Amino acid sequence: MLGVMRCMVTGASGYVGGRLVPLLLAEGHAVRCLARTPGKLRDVPWAGDVEIVQGDVLDEAALAAALDGVDVLYYLVHSLTSAGFAAIDRRAAEQTARAARRAGVRRIVYLGGLHPRGGGELSEHLGSRAEVGRILLDSGVPTAVLQAAVIIGSGSASFEILRHLTERLPLMVTPRWVRNRVQPIAIRDVLHYLVGAAELPPEVNRSFDIGGPDVLTYQEMMQRFAAVSGLPRRRMLPVALLTPWLSSHWINIVTPVPKAIGAPLIESLVHEAICREDDIAEFIPPPQEGLTGYDRAVRLALDKIRRGDVLTHWSAASVPGSPSDPLPSDPSWARGSSYVDHRQRITDGSPDEVWRVVKGIGGRNGWYSSPLAWAARGWLDRLAGGVGLRRGRRDPAELRIGEALDWWRVEELREAPADRLLRLRAEMRIPGRAWLELRVTPHGAGGTLYRQRAVFIPHGLAGHLYWFAVAPFHGVVFDRMARNIVRTAETASA
Repeated sequence: MLGVMRCMVTGASGYVGGRLVPLLLAEGHAVRCLARTPGKLRDVPWAGDVEIVQGDVLDEAALAAALDGVDVLYYLVHSLTSAGFAAIDRRAAEQTARAARRAGVRRIVYLGGLHPRGGGELSEHLGSRAEVGRILLDSGVPTAVLQAAVIIGSGSASFEILRHLTERLPLMVTPRWVRNRVQPIAIRDVLHYLVGAAELPPEVNRSFDIGGPDVLTYQEMMQRFAAVSGLPRRRMLPVALLTPWLSSHWINIVTPVPKAIGAPLIESLVHEAICREDDIAEFIPPPQEGLTGYDRAVRLALDKIRRGDVLTHWSAASVPGSPSDPLPSDPSWARGSSYVDHRQRITDGSPDEVWRVVKGIGGRNGWYSSPLAWAARGWLDRLAGGVGLRRGRRDPAELRIGEALDWWRVEELREAPADRLLRLRAEMRIPGRAWLELRVTPHGAGGTLYRQRAVFIPHGLAGHLYWFAVAPFHGVVFDRMARNIVRTAETASA
């Protein structure tokens, strides 16, 4: 044991990073989180136990300052959803390597992708992961590159693709790559190796293949998922016609994972992904209970989903083309081109009940107005390659800044009793930028003022035409939404 170390985690708001941080804290390590938007970590349970610094791996000066005094750097970021992500990731890795060496970091730990050896052409996704690993290994800082295939866990993108395909399609025409072998690994075992890698000896500078105890084809993974879920055996007809490009479009429609994320993952499945060595066991012993078998990993993930106990979710990743800037202040956008739909209601229902309804909006609870209209708009967005409505919610009752909520992202969440606010930023494909604000304040003796505001800032002529085309529907949908939210709260308060 090397004792307490100062660890910095990049990607702490992501699927793996958000689960790694509390485990490092449980080991007694001091943890610093580098975040482009620190507010996204404000509401996580461990926020008060870590140091959160603002910065970006593409900003070498900010990165150098953040690495001051750090012993172990966990590099868990990638630009999968960005156009030209391979070039972006290359530049980020090169800057991180230089900054870590200059800061005297003792170790870098990177989670990459399991890929075949031998020099064959890799998918862009796997090729980029392999390149980032090589850059970090050549940094002059001892580096451990952990290479994993499909990660099985509640909320992972790979697992959500597998789950929705199997649950929704009893009969499938599948691409030939469903017969390729894969060595999946449970998220708990990935985290076990990540935590243990912090204490590797300083002379260790290499990649390690990590995988679970089962080697399966993707077809077998779907059949065993069906068995664990209590579903009938799935019937599959592999054909040569379905290219990875066509498969990614199909997955965009059938699963909640949008094409921007699903396409690189699907393209990587044309390669077999099995461990060629098990050297990691010499340095980091398996968990005391052993590595998690595929069936048990699926069962654990499904149990968490059914309980609504999903700690982190793939949808934390932003969607390309969606606005990243927060809603401008009123004077800023009011002077320019903008459209606003404002509704308000006064109710005898308590502020607590109105806020409970507001905070539970979306997902299975829906949007309290015209479900068919919302569903149709979601399908149109999916057909256009957008996120649609099926991202749902990570948790049925709680929200955090930065997480996805159907086609929205939580931009602001204020829970002071005098002025509660939920602000959502749209990530559907539209010619402009859009926000939805839901506000709850006390009114009179125990009553509530509910205010609802939709803001749209158009982009070009198409944006203006879009607003006028949907304005009649907004008038109905948003009015019903405000009315039904208040009625639901009144019923609960009665």
